[in-house]
Amino acid sequence: MLESVSIIFAEIKMDKKDFEKLVEEGIAMIPEEFLARLENVAVVVEGEPTREQLRKAKIGRGVLLLGLYEGVPQTRRGPNYGMVLPDKITIFQKSIEKVAGTENEIREQVKNTVWHEIAHHFGSSEESVRAAESRRRNDER
Repeated sequence: MLESVSIIFAEIKMDKKDFEKLVEEGIAMIPEEFLARLENVAVVVEGEPTREQLRKAKIGRGVLLLGLYEGVPQTRRGPNYGMVLPDKITIFQKSIEKVAGTENEIREQVKNTVWHEIAHHFGSSEESVRAAESRRRNDER
């Protein structure tokens, strides 16, 4: 499950620690009812995706991968689920910096990407996540 985009603006670079704080802020903005249900998942920041991650996500040339969920969604975990490594949500700093024109846009994109990937952790498909994002954007107008 992934968050990707193909529009590229001027790249803004941010210190990794400052970027990680934005990821923490994005997580903290998730409603408590969902935060309380996060289970066996780690959120990490990487510069950019590996070739293997791009291949697994079926990402083509010219498309940036902003975030990636790797794991077993909660909706697929059965009674024998256990003794497994945590699911992994990776937020790709360099990709987000490439699509954001300002620090505020980086903050907003980080928040949206974190929420997007956490939705996959709860079992939402790419299509349903994108539809929810579209509804939210329309509600904000």
